[in-house]
Amino acid sequence: MAKGSDIVALLTERQNLEQFRKKNWQGSFLEYLDLVAENPLIVRNAFQRCYDMIMGYGVEQYEESRELRTHYKFFDDPVDGGRDAIFGLRDAQIQLVNALKSAANGYGIEKRVLLLHGPVGSSKSTMARLLKKGLERYSAQDDGALYSLGWVVPGDDNVHWCPMNEEPLHLIPDAHRAEVAARFNTDAPHLRYPVKITGDLCPFCRFMFNEALHQKGGDWGSVVKDVRVRRILLSEQDRVGIGTFQPKDEKNQDSTELTGDINYRKIAEYGTDSDPRAFNFDGEFNVANRGIVEFIEVLKLDVAFLYDLLGASQEHKVKPKKFAQTDIDEVILGHTNEPEYRRLQNNEFMEALRDRTVKIDVPYVTRLSDEIKIYEKDYNSERVKGKHIAPHTIEMAAMWAILTRLEEPKNANLTLMQKLKLYDGKTLPGFTEENVKELKTQTKREGMLGISPRYVQDKISNALVAHPDATSINPFMVLNELETGLKNHSLITSEEQRDHYRELLEVVKEEYENIVKNEVQRAIAADEDAMQRLCANYIDNVKAYTQREKVKNKFTGQYEEPDERLMRSIEEKIDIPDSRKDDFRREIMNYIGALSIDGKKFDYKTNERLYKALQLKLFEDQKDSIKLTSLVSNVIDQDTQEKIDVVKGRLIRDYGYDDESATDVLNFVASIFARGDVKN
Repeated sequence: MAKGSDIVALLTERQNLEQFRKKNWQGSFLEYLDLVAENPLIVRNAFQRCYDMIMGYGVEQYEESRELRTHYKFFDDPVDGGRDAIFGLRDAQIQLVNALKSAANGYGIEKRVLLLHGPVGSSKSTMARLLKKGLERYSAQDDGALYSLGWVVPGDDNVHWCPMNEEPLHLIPDAHRAEVAARFNTDAPHLRYPVKITGDLCPFCRFMFNEALHQKGGDWGSVVKDVRVRRILLSEQDRVGIGTFQPKDEKNQDSTELTGDINYRKIAEYGTDSDPRAFNFDGEFNVANRGIVEFIEVLKLDVAFLYDLLGASQEHKVKPKKFAQTDIDEVILGHTNEPEYRRLQNNEFMEALRDRTVKIDVPYVTRLSDEIKIYEKDYNSERVKGKHIAPHTIEMAAMWAILTRLEEPKNANLTLMQKLKLYDGKTLPGFTEENVKELKTQTKREGMLGISPRYVQDKISNALVAHPDATSINPFMVLNELETGLKNHSLITSEEQRDHYRELLEVVKEEYENIVKNEVQRAIAADEDAMQRLCANYIDNVKAYTQREKVKNKFTGQYEEPDERLMRSIEEKIDIPDSRKDDFRREIMNYIGALSIDGKKFDYKTNERLYKALQLKLFEDQKDSIKLTSLVSNVIDQDTQEKIDVVKGRLIRDYGYDDESATDVLNFVASIFARGDVKN
């Protein structure tokens, strides 16, 4: 039994006091200048810090449609074990990182609002949350260290820290900034970002500086001796360098939530409401200084807020009540849904805002494998206890979601399901990677419409609790939940759209039938000994046929003509026409001969076409002996039951079913056999 003292001892042993001291460093202004000389990157601006933070996680290069693409590992959320990982959306990630890179280099984007635009549930908030979490962690690392200043007042033991956590180099007079920066840059000529000292002291620090300057008779050197510098750690919870603003009811919200407000209790102490010591610099722009501010549903803001937003983005200044324009250094990130963005486009009074935004489209995922990862993150054996998720359950739900987001292909020979498979990297006869790129360029708003992942997640959750007696959930349970929920879906605006989504559910069910029929066929045909015998028999006959010889009958010992019926029964399973049988047989023999020359033994599994043909032939030979259709009538003799149990065991072993879901899928496929609806 664990004791409290044991737990305290364990945690005490594992604490890192050295890290604590580094993160809570305090020193003089002179010591800070030494730190800057040693590592000038500590004076980076917010955009530079944000970009370096992302790049610090590393990148991966990969090829897609013959183009070299970049994947930023930061968006995998490796530190939190993928809790906020973003799957797919590579274009959106690249656009965002490129915008930050441009801003970091001072190419103009730093004067813009980064606007994430897309439908509900497309990961806009997740992307913003990742950036905020990333900056918090980065500021706690040696590479991401940053500092702020405070004031020592004679007779007061407390240090009065800057309320906006501003850069200590703001203390350097304007006339000497270029020379000081040049000295830092000369000592470190290969800096990614040359040191630039920009921005003035905030109203509070300006007041404290002027007061000290008068007391010291104008001696700047004496003033800065009383300045303290400390390391700061960005934190959304502590409201340091991370701000979040969300529109509320207009009657209960005003612009002071962005720029701070007067502290009326301190007016009596300081005598005037224009004394910065009687002001709370606690608006979201103030607290987000040196980091990032997120505007949730930014286009729902009242016009009064937008003026502050425009000034903050373009001029990097805000206007607190009763004070002059105040410099800020922060990434301004907003996100909005489609209806609000359309309203922005149609509102001529919003032209200034449109001109100051960089729109980054964050659509829904259109690649099936990425959509599956979204759901598997929440619905897996680790998180779902006591309930088995049958194979293809998540896949079918994801498939339907993707289909709702795709535009109908203009190519009449291509179905929507085939388009989905091409997007997912599958190959189809007659379609190249160039065709896939062309398909994407033909679309107008693909991924900006359709079903949200949230809807699918809700329905998977419903399926998990709606069948308390079942030990597993299967695709039909989830697909039924998806269909039932359509009639009450608040974002479906027309019956025509609702009917289209129902039709797509039928498309998915048909695809599922094909998948499970194939799995059951393979499970029935997975008798290795029987497969080896069938293959050896086929190869003996093909060898005799191509060499114009006879085959020795193992039972009678007589030499006979090659068994044409056997060979054709196998070749027909993979659509080899009679006119091409000679070519196929020679191809097989040449393949075996090439292996023999290299000293390798032929294995039917290495030839995909032959392997498939043998499987289908063996399935056809065995399905009648197994009498799978008898499952439907519930009248099964012991011999048949044993064979069915063998097949069920293979489904569990090879495909991930449990006993209940394997029984369900066998019953389902048996019902298809019973109605004669089987395609090889």
